[in-house]
Amino acid sequence: MTVALSVYVLMWPVAVAVILFVISRGFFREWLEARRNGQEMI
Repeated sequence: MTVALSVYVLMWPVAVAVILFVISRGFFREWLEARRNGQEMI
């Protein structure tokens, strides 16, 4: 029971880190593409 609860509690920071990585990667790709094309992000 303790191991299952520990895994459940520890999976949330990992899930948040993965989601943040995916969002950040997409943002930086778009930002670099905009810079290459001479455009602004907004």
